[in-house]
Amino acid sequence: MSEFGNFCLLLALVLTLYALFASLLGAWRKQHRIVRSAERAVMAACGSITLATGSMLYLLITSDFSVSQVWEATSHALPIFYKIAALWGAHNGSLLLWVFITSIFTGVVVYQNRFRYRDMMPYVIAVLMVNLAFFLSLNLFLSNPFNHVVQVGADGSMLGAPAEGRGLNPLLQYWAMVIHPPILYLGFIGFVVPFAFAMAALISRQLGDAWIRTTRRWTLLTWLFLGTGLILGAKWAYVVLGWGGYWGWDPVENSSLMPWLVGTAFLHSVIIQERKGMLKVWNMILVIMCYLLGVFGTFITRSGVVSSVHAFADSSLGKYFLLYIGTIAVCGLFLIIDRLPYLKSDRQLDSVLSRESAFLFNNMMLVVACFAVLWGTMFPVLSEWLQGNKITVGPPFFNRINIPIGLLLLLLTGVGPLFAWRKTSIESLKKAFFLPGVFAIATLAVLLAAGMRNFYTLMCLTLAVFVTVTIFEEFYKAARIRAKSNGENFLIALTRLTLKNKRRYGGYVVHFGIVLIFVGLSGNAFNQEASQTMAPGDTMKIGDYALKLTDYREADTPNYVYGVTYLDAYKDGKFLRTMKPEKRFYKTSEGQSTTEVSIRSTPKEDLYTVFNGLTDDGRYEIKAHVNPLVFWVWFGAAIMVFGALITLLPDRGGAFATPQVSMNLSVPMEESVKEQ
Repeated sequence: MSEFGNFCLLLALVLTLYALFASLLGAWRKQHRIVRSAERAVMAACGSITLATGSMLYLLITSDFSVSQVWEATSHALPIFYKIAALWGAHNGSLLLWVFITSIFTGVVVYQNRFRYRDMMPYVIAVLMVNLAFFLSLNLFLSNPFNHVVQVGADGSMLGAPAEGRGLNPLLQYWAMVIHPPILYLGFIGFVVPFAFAMAALISRQLGDAWIRTTRRWTLLTWLFLGTGLILGAKWAYVVLGWGGYWGWDPVENSSLMPWLVGTAFLHSVIIQERKGMLKVWNMILVIMCYLLGVFGTFITRSGVVSSVHAFADSSLGKYFLLYIGTIAVCGLFLIIDRLPYLKSDRQLDSVLSRESAFLFNNMMLVVACFAVLWGTMFPVLSEWLQGNKITVGPPFFNRINIPIGLLLLLLTGVGPLFAWRKTSIESLKKAFFLPGVFAIATLAVLLAAGMRNFYTLMCLTLAVFVTVTIFEEFYKAARIRAKSNGENFLIALTRLTLKNKRRYGGYVVHFGIVLIFVGLSGNAFNQEASQTMAPGDTMKIGDYALKLTDYREADTPNYVYGVTYLDAYKDGKFLRTMKPEKRFYKTSEGQSTTEVSIRSTPKEDLYTVFNGLTDDGRYEIKAHVNPLVFWVWFGAAIMVFGALITLLPDRGGAFATPQVSMNLSVPMEESVKEQ
């Protein structure tokens, strides 16, 4: 089966290179039949990669330890769903998953647009094939998951395949990690679609709005996958790593955040291009950045240039990623510069007090935040390369730069809808700002009266109320007018209003979700932490809580042994529940251990308990945290996803993109439809 998987990858590479050649030849000779053969080659390559991925899953499930990926990431005792997750549990298999998702995206794009954009599609296919060929080549020749493992005896003799695998990294044996990497990969990889259309538009000089319209939902879906992956990763860090937090500005975390920030900027700025014909050059730059930052993310994970709990071990792939990123960046910038006459804006910015201006400032802040994260992530590497001394950049740097930027972005989220397009009068601004401003000032006064003095928390909660009132006011005013005009019930009017303009009102729901996430983040200023070595009957206090150790038990499973402590939790003398934090020791995976935290979560705060193990004198090392408002991070993320799904709902007719056909190639439309 491993030989079959290797053959499928090799066949896919041959088909990919043929599709690249045929698409360019068909465009050059204006022969649609040649382009059609390239499209069929793309679909065949997609099928071949799917067969290779299926072969690897079969090898993982059947525990064929003669194959490197199976030996590195599974064991006999591993439950079947973790054996499936082992596909991305080691370096080589994770790259196979990357190639598989890339091929699926490529196949969907080609199939979906087989009757559309004939002047652009050959170049779209070519760009997608360059991307797929690069990752296929890495997977086949430098990072092959189908390589064989053979044990060697002390005398140098071959002893055959190992009888047992090393097992999946215990840190990955959590439900969210079964779905987190694939969802995150969907986000990283998905930006290749708008990038391919943007490059095709530049090459073919079709620089209107067609490439934006056909990729808008692709971009939003990719942004949604990436954001969901970030949240799942934060949840994993919170529940599995046992350090009491959910975001530590780890380099691999940052590599996922950067394309999400730039993707957010792109989603906002394309609205300006669609409505006003502005920011055409800027949008091209943003879409190139989105794609390259996605590739950069996998470079960070696989090159070994940074130290991270999320990263794979050192590999030889780093230089190839850098070469590819540099080549794409140079080619993209060359095309933009060469096509500048075609990228002129249709109009100029009329006023600073306008919605266009608010969108532009929003874009600037998002890109500045991305650059700050990039600089902080790579500074230790750059300092080591240039000075031979690795200077570590920790969370204080990222917080000091990004908290003010985040608050400014939160403000812009609220004021943007209050501005009119082109120009806003002072009188209309006063009227629009009145109600949100009153609520915001009242909130600030209440918080100050309650004794809150942390500046950033005060600003965050005040701005959160300002933005929330703005959003609810937008919904209320529009729904009230509709209900009055159509004689509808208010809730029915609100629902129909949202569904009629999904992009606008779904976006408002997304913004509200992000506001709730900011509220959750503000709780970090009031986190409490305590640790204590305890014996049965001892009590530890933290904040308003008391934890009494009542029992300790040990047990054995096929995969690991564990010890669990029983802590009765009280608040203000009232019993709440028994917390059961665990410590696990895995039989494979070189005896690694993990902590299984126990959390009591409420909208106000989380009580978070960790069992760190036994001390030399037989006592139990317990650590506890009280983390205010964490609930709102997860709830806000759910609202954000819900809003994005509203925006993604298809328009009547069900098409994801408006069919548009141009006739620059030589085959008549009737003939091309017949040959399909």
